[in-house]
Amino acid sequence: MMGWWGYGPGYNAGYGLNNGYWWTGLIGMAIQLIFWIALILIGVYFFRRLGPRVSSGSFVHNDASLDILRERYAHGEIDSEEYERRKQNLQR
Repeated sequence: MMGWWGYGPGYNAGYGLNNGYWWTGLIGMAIQLIFWIALILIGVYFFRRLGPRVSSGSFVHNDASLDILRERYAHGEIDSEEYERRKQNLQR
């Protein structure tokens, strides 16, 4: 007997979810999902790896200030008492 669409038995155009192979659609969706997740993770990795380095201002400022203080002390511009006092102020 012919079906409503003109196909015979065993050739269901809509019946039986792809002739019993419905799970192939799930596999295809899983592969696409894995692909997009991997692509996003790779993008995030490269963005973080190659992107600009941003650090908190206080640490950068303190390190630069201490470097300048050390240079001034090394050049003899300030004595050890002033060096220690300023170093204490910067490390707070």
